[in-house]
Amino acid sequence: MTSLADTPSIESTPQKNVDKKQKKRNVKKRHKKKKTTSFSSYIYKILKQIHPNLGASKKAIIVIEQIIDDIFNRILEEAIQLTRQNKRETIGPREIQSATRLVLTGELAKHAVAEGVKAVTKYKAYEKAE
Repeated sequence: MTSLADTPSIESTPQKNVDKKQKKRNVKKRHKKKKTTSFSSYIYKILKQIHPNLGASKKAIIVIEQIIDDIFNRILEEAIQLTRQNKRETIGPREIQSATRLVLTGELAKHAVAEGVKAVTKYKAYEKAE
């Protein structure tokens, strides 16, 4: 005579399979977030350097980021055109500098080029140190 505990239950095996399937369905697929470049922290730091008592709303920061992105794209497009005109395959500092002078005007172009030259010089000094 066998007891009920000794007999395999019909419910035990299918239930395990159903549980695994339900777990797979219930687990949401984790999508990787697309990495977007954000200059908000840098914008805020520069704002605090210029006007320590001033703040900016999120919408204002978003507008400034859009302006930065637009100027970056304009400079990049101009640099690509200059590179193609010179029959080169690589965009270099010279193309970026020329594109900056063409896209930005007057005093703003002078300051941008000066800051760019300073950044490249600093990078090259760091590169030699290694």
